[in-house]
Amino acid sequence: MLIEASTTTPVGGAALDQVLWLSVVAGAVSLVLLFIAWQHRTHRIEWFQRFGDFLHARMGEPGWAAIPVFFVASSLIVALLGFLWDVSLHAGRGRDEGPLANPAHYFILYGLFALFIAGMSAVVYSRDGVKPGIASVKITRQWYAPVAGIYIAACGLYALIGFPLDDVWHRLFGQDVTLWGPTHLMLIGGAGLSTAGIIILRREAEFSMDYEDRGGLARFLVYGAAFGGLLIGLSVFQAEFDFGIAQFRMVFAPLMIVAAAGITLVAARLFVGPGAALFAAAFFLGMRGLVAFIVGPVLGQADHVFPLYLGCALLVELLALSRLRENKLAFGAAAGLLIGTVGLAIEKVWNDQVFDFPWTSDIYLEGLLMAVPVAIGAGMCGALFAMGLLGELPSRAVSRTVVTLSVLVVSGAVANGLYATVPDGATATFTTTQVGTPDDPQILTEVVLSEGLVDDNPTWVQITAWQGGGEGIVTDNLRRSAPDTYESTRPVPIGGTWKTLLRVQDGRTLTAAPIYLSPDEAIGAEELPVEATMTREFIPEIEILQRERDFDAPAWLWGLANFVVLLCSLAVITGVCVSVARVSGRIAALEKQRDAAADRDPVTG
Repeated sequence: MLIEASTTTPVGGAALDQVLWLSVVAGAVSLVLLFIAWQHRTHRIEWFQRFGDFLHARMGEPGWAAIPVFFVASSLIVALLGFLWDVSLHAGRGRDEGPLANPAHYFILYGLFALFIAGMSAVVYSRDGVKPGIASVKITRQWYAPVAGIYIAACGLYALIGFPLDDVWHRLFGQDVTLWGPTHLMLIGGAGLSTAGIIILRREAEFSMDYEDRGGLARFLVYGAAFGGLLIGLSVFQAEFDFGIAQFRMVFAPLMIVAAAGITLVAARLFVGPGAALFAAAFFLGMRGLVAFIVGPVLGQADHVFPLYLGCALLVELLALSRLRENKLAFGAAAGLLIGTVGLAIEKVWNDQVFDFPWTSDIYLEGLLMAVPVAIGAGMCGALFAMGLLGELPSRAVSRTVVTLSVLVVSGAVANGLYATVPDGATATFTTTQVGTPDDPQILTEVVLSEGLVDDNPTWVQITAWQGGGEGIVTDNLRRSAPDTYESTRPVPIGGTWKTLLRVQDGRTLTAAPIYLSPDEAIGAEELPVEATMTREFIPEIEILQRERDFDAPAWLWGLANFVVLLCSLAVITGVCVSVARVSGRIAALEKQRDAAADRDPVTG
């Protein structure tokens, strides 16, 4: 999904037989699911009801909530493994011949289908006009569905649609070799945000007559893990940085970290209670660490790392010891400010030790100007999430203002981060030394950049090589030996299917010069060989990193396609807001009824 290599495999979409086969299978599965749902709702089968009763007896939650939790708990970790394995496969080996030629795709498809099934099981479970939750939505005269179940099903459908649309996208625009391709964002966005639906669904279940409270510890563990899952879902957007092949300016890294931390950790602490933010971060580290171990050492694919979040979680927990916790929106803003400043300082220590991209002073000012407002907005949105689960949402005007301003702040920061420049006429002169073997050619190099291309402390000047046939990713952060001269610190591979290039980022400058590019018959590209001494022009990175993309596609079509995906993404965000607001309103109404009943009863009053 992320990187697709130079081979003879197709670049304009999968083979039609694979597309047809997947369509047939997806259609057949959908028909089977529809048949089971109809059979269940018309009392022609009872095993689905018994399955819900079985889970209820063991989990304490009603079947319409227990079944989705059961499916999501398994589906998301499988989808995460498949996704990161897929990224690693493409980064190390290159593009494949289609969706059926990549084993990781089967894990992704299972995870997405299970996610959709989870949502639909909540939607169809309750029968005979029984309302499954306090925030149920009336579908027909005798059919009610929990609002969170509808949202989860919508997230699953949104993610599933991204899979065939990804092939359509490739046919229209070629391979968009980036994690942040619009259809790729549909896949990971739908799956990641569905975890918020599970939290809302379980909160609905707590007000059900069938709910059995299993104790405070069980509740803490379940919700803590759920918020940890949400943190995992929001952190997946950072995967390009995790694998060391970021195609965007470094200022995005701290921005994405604080956005995920602000929403998740603040909501976890305010709703679940003391220690929940730390537990969510620990759950995140455990799951991401397990998947990284499986993908790297076990499966032998490209290694990756990930943010720590423990420092941010500790800051949230410490702030919660103050009286500021009583004003939840103010607490969210203050926690966001701490995450965007002190939390990032802690993350920098971790980042500079394990990531391929150290955070240099080149990004400090711009990074803070982007990250701090986003962190404050994320913290306030996290506070709103918690307040909604508690039935304490402020007025619609306040809630909508906070969410709208946060979305606008994030949009402005993203637009700023995407703006990059390429200096005219800039070149790199390489003096190379062969140090490998005929079967495994490698080079060391000295690079002289055009005068003034970088300042004294650029974000990075590095050589990156990937797609060498399953041998992972090679990154060499070059050592400065003179004002415009850099030297290798390790050999980098050339030859075979490797793509090797010099990458430079300094401020808004984001550019690259090719060193070696393998031939690619599918796009009619010849080999770009390495010479003992050579001068290469700097060009936009996208022209090398997204070598298979069709840049001749009409601009209006590209813009329209991105706009449609943007609208769908905003619809998913709106869906979680509506779900939280609906649940919050019902909880608040129940609390008022209880208070009124207590006032009328002299014993309980």
